[in-house]
Amino acid sequence: MKETPLSNCERRFLLRAIEEKKRLDGRQTYDYRNIRISFGTDYGCCIVELGKTRVLGQVSCELVSPKLNRATEGILFFNLELSQMAAPAFEPGRQSDLLVKLNRLLERCLRNSKCIDTESLCVVAGEKVWQIRVDLHLLNHDGNIIDAASIAAIVALCHFRRPDVSVQGEEVTLYTPEERDPVPLSIHHMPICVSFAFFQQGTYLLVDPNEREERVMDGLLVIAMNKHREICTIQSSGGIMLLKDQVFRCSKIAGVKVAEITELIQKALENDQRVRKEGGKFGFAESIANQRITAFKMEKAPIDTSNIEEKAEEIIAEAEPPPEVVSKPVLWTPGTAQIGEGIENSWGDLEDSEKEEEEEGGIDETVILDDTKMDTGEVSDIGSQGAPIVLSDSEEEEMIILEPEKSPKKISNETLRQTGSSEF
Repeated sequence: MKETPLSNCERRFLLRAIEEKKRLDGRQTYDYRNIRISFGTDYGCCIVELGKTRVLGQVSCELVSPKLNRATEGILFFNLELSQMAAPAFEPGRQSDLLVKLNRLLERCLRNSKCIDTESLCVVAGEKVWQIRVDLHLLNHDGNIIDAASIAAIVALCHFRRPDVSVQGEEVTLYTPEERDPVPLSIHHMPICVSFAFFQQGTYLLVDPNEREERVMDGLLVIAMNKHREICTIQSSGGIMLLKDQVFRCSKIAGVKVAEITELIQKALENDQRVRKEGGKFGFAESIANQRITAFKMEKAPIDTSNIEEKAEEIIAEAEPPPEVVSKPVLWTPGTAQIGEGIENSWGDLEDSEKEEEEEGGIDETVILDDTKMDTGEVSDIGSQGAPIVLSDSEEEEMIILEPEKSPKKISNETLRQTGSSEF
């Protein structure tokens, strides 16, 4: 599904606002949107919110064989997924150009910058090393995916704890969290991406563009930097020509923004660690505000239970009695009834058809008895309609034939002789 294009009016409005140094959400040119970090109950799970852009980060580990050319180094793997839950324009099960570009940029930012000590992930040289996998899921798309993804990835890596292991000879023992405390990863620095959007061939630039600003921009410059002002990677896209002074200016702005974001990340990690040590409540459920509808807990409101009976009696006394309504049943057909308004049933039609069938089948037919001797008092199911024939023990030796919906009819032996039936 393709994204809905902007109209010419919206495009002109956005460009005119940028020329006047105004933004739709009220920010200034170099302002970032609010960043919110929350952690899950397990180590290595976090959600980063950059305005309305939300990214879920999850880190996992596994003991695997190392690569042949790097026998003493662990393996880092990054995977970013763009689902339709984030935006209808993303197609599931298909790697778009945007997804490939974002994954490569994350690998250059975090793996090629050597921010994690991969040699500390080695357990047995040439045999067993730790493979660290970072899965990033975009939950909501409102622009600047790469910045939110890089923050979520580095926060999840800093928060992650791998199981402790011990090596005795050729035997490797893996301990559970109950047996030994998990071990954090060795992280040298925290590279963070900062995006700059350029408009009108580099005349204007904005920091942290949202989704609508990305649609009308001419080019994008992404600078990955740590708090020591060391550039880890830089990438320009969109086909615009930037001057040297513009790149220097963006690098200075990125240094300030990275220092602020790094301080926010460190505070969030310290707060989570303190809450876990004190035994307090933590996790995504605790980070939701109490006054929201989706909250898992609500504050108890005091209820006044005094004089309940008196108040109830007053309410009942003041209330008006219910009106007397006498329902009259409507008889549509015999055997049915209906109260109130509704649709007329079709039971009457069925009964009429049944009556017609019975009238056609109820014609008197001649009953011929076979040459079979029957004792008096027995009942035989003979006749086209299955009507029972009862032989009476009377002196006149008369037979009573019961037919449907007719009174019993007496037939004498003389009549039977004339019809050719056998004598009794």
